[in-house]
This record gives sequence, C-alpha cells and structure tokens, in this order.
Amino acid sequence: MDKEFLIFALKSIENAKRENRDKVANIVYNHKELFKYLVELTFLVDDKISIKAAWILEWMCTHGNLPWILPHLDEFTKNISTLHFDSAIRPCAKICEQIAKAFTSKKENEFQSTLTHEHIDAIVETGFDWLITPQKIAVRAYTMHTLYLFGLQKDWIHPELEHLITTKIIKESKGCKARGTHILSLIKKHQKI
Repeated sequence: MDKEFLIFALKSIENAKRENRDKVANIVYNHKELFKYLVELTFLVDDKISIKAAWILEWMCTHGNLPWILPHLDEFTKNISTLHFDSAIRPCAKICEQIAKAFTSKKENEFQSTLTHEHIDAIVETGFDWLITPQKIAVRAYTMHTLYLFGLQKDWIHPELEHLITTKIIKESKGCKARGTHILSLIKKHQKI
C-alpha cells in the first residue's frame, strides 16, 4: 500500500456517510504506513482531497488511534493554520480538542511528554484565529473547549477566551451561546479553585 493507493481510496469516497468513511479508515487502520500520507494529504489545502483526508484523519484520531499522530505533531501543528476548507477545519479542530484532552488528562500518557510548547502555541494561536474568523458552530465548540483545556496550563488563555466569548461568540447563535456559556462556567469553576 502506498500514497497513490490512499489517494485512490479517498477519491472513491462519494460523500461523508459513515460507511464510506469507515471503509477507508479501516484500510488505514490495517495499513498503518498509510497514516503519514493521510496527514500529508490533509494539508494539501488547495486540493479538495484534503477534506476527505481530514475526515479519515479525524476518524482515526477519535477511534482509539490518537497516539498515531504523535510522530506527526510537528507537521500537524505547523500546518493547521493553513486550512481553509470548512470541511477540513472541522475535523482538525476536533483532533486539536482530542490532543488537548490527552495532554491535560490525569491519566499519564505520551502526549504529556511529547507535546511541546511550540505545538501547544500553534494549536492555541490557530484556535484563537478560528474564533475571530467566520467558522461553523462545531469548529467554535471544539476550539473553545481546546482553549479552555490549554488555559489550565497557560494563565493568559482563559481571560482572552472569556473576553472573546462574552463580546463576540455568545451573540452569534443559540448553539454558540450554549457552548460559550458552558465554557464560561468551566472557567469560573477553575478560577475558584
């Protein structure tokens, strides 16, 4: 299995239906050597194949294979800010949230020893960019939670996030208001500790 085979498999995905994504994700799962190409293809940001690659990358990272991204953290964090297709940003925002959850977990794991300040800074900077630019509700929801989690480690993040939620995000839609209110309550609880 090689990169060309993965490209062929991704192009065969007609739509985002679960069975289509599962089929290609199972190919990658059974041929781990394809994972690096999946990351690479996710960041062909001017090619629509990046959307399908991002769908499968998300599936891999949210179905028990998040550690597979560890060797690719440099590439992932360096390039997430270059994404511009909504359908590629959403899965990558979810992956960022999964990385933040792993990093801030009470259960010891590899992310705590592998994720660098540079990786975190790239995720945080991109996250704030996603919050101040027009994005779908799912991107905002995943990103607010990601920033909240990294804000447990970096003191300056919570005040900035709180300001953005109260002055901008909470006024955008009912979904944004609900998620923003939830994140604000988490920040307030953390401040009381």
